[in-house]
Amino acid sequence: MDILYTPPVFLYVATLTGLFLGSFYTVCVHRFVTGESIVFPGSHCPHCGHWLAWWENIPVLSYIMLLGACRSCRAPIPWRYPALELLSGLVALLLALVFGPTRFWLVYMVFGGIFLIASFIDLEIYILPDRLTYPAALLALLTPLVLPVLWTETVLGAAFGAGLFWALQQTYLRWRNIDALGTGDIKLMLSLGALTGITGLPFMILCSALSALLGAVVYMRRSSGQGLQTAIPFGPFLCLGAFITLLWGDILQHLL
Repeated sequence: MDILYTPPVFLYVATLTGLFLGSFYTVCVHRFVTGESIVFPGSHCPHCGHWLAWWENIPVLSYIMLLGACRSCRAPIPWRYPALELLSGLVALLLALVFGPTRFWLVYMVFGGIFLIASFIDLEIYILPDRLTYPAALLALLTPLVLPVLWTETVLGAAFGAGLFWALQQTYLRWRNIDALGTGDIKLMLSLGALTGITGLPFMILCSALSALLGAVVYMRRSSGQGLQTAIPFGPFLCLGAFITLLWGDILQHLL
């Protein structure tokens, strides 16, 4: 799809929508990690139980006003809160710039939310939850019902994406006896492959691999007695590669 002219007012609305959705996503991530319900109790400090006032729930701005700490007990607010809010706003803005006020923006916003939550959970505890990957796969396979994309592209992208990662997992497991690629990544590829389609799949995997290679520097750590090792959740980089492909895949592939 060509980049469209988007009314400035929609860019503002989209960005604000993304920021406030990002605030909700932070709740989803935290409460999945802690095992709490996302409905009850209301927003509170996990350290002292302080109930948050409305102005303490404003995306990014509240973090700045509170100087990154709870107003009651001064416990530090985790970095993921403003980071996820900002990323959600940025995702909404970029989607608005490329797709404008169309069905593409709305559909990809839904997937953007699922993938942001899944990515931050993966960054936190190295898990891609089934409650996110399975619904995402089902919804992605149904996108031809609401978007002008081909069923063959969608189905083959999902099958080849997940199939390739399953083959890589099994090959490495038999060769090195190490589970180097998580099953959650295979499930995630069902939805990512469906969204990018079989045509965009190679470029998506390339983008994911390159970004993961750069990210490995951050996650590199030394394990006692085992030398230099790298532990890196691949899910966020797969989502990043898919996002780049959906936004600018056609343009970038023509440049390469």
